[in-house]
Amino acid sequence: MSETFMFDETDRKIVEQLRQNGRATNQQIAESLNLIASTVSTRIRRMEDAGMLRVVAVSDFAVHGYNVVIHVAIQVSGRPALDVAEDLAVFSEVFAAHLVTGSYEVSVVLTLRDIDELPSLITDKLSKVAGIKSMTPAIGLDIVRYGLDTAPVESRRLA
Repeated sequence: MSETFMFDETDRKIVEQLRQNGRATNQQIAESLNLIASTVSTRIRRMEDAGMLRVVAVSDFAVHGYNVVIHVAIQVSGRPALDVAEDLAVFSEVFAAHLVTGSYEVSVVLTLRDIDELPSLITDKLSKVAGIKSMTPAIGLDIVRYGLDTAPVESRRLA
């Protein structure tokens, strides 16, 4: 027997507390909402079990010692883009590898501890991947937004 899950106002408040502080304990959430911790725990578990809530960790690269973030747009020739992306994905410096549409077939995000690592990464590793026709790197100067908003589009505030 399947039961339809319905969010109520308390569920929404719990989710909002988790959005503000993903590390908040059930006790902290309960205190801020004037509830008891077991109620918060039960509601979170119910939302997770219904597939309506999931915890996604987001980390600051710099905290882990990666001070340089680089996007590289890659044109592919003579080989399937998926194969090229899979070969690139094995490098520890590749945080993410994507197949994309447009002028480039593959997009990768690199994380480096220092900009001095870039020349050897490009010449000794990336350029040796078969099928790469060209690479256009763009160094990230600042992070304007870093996060995940899982709210339905119609409920997001416009800035």
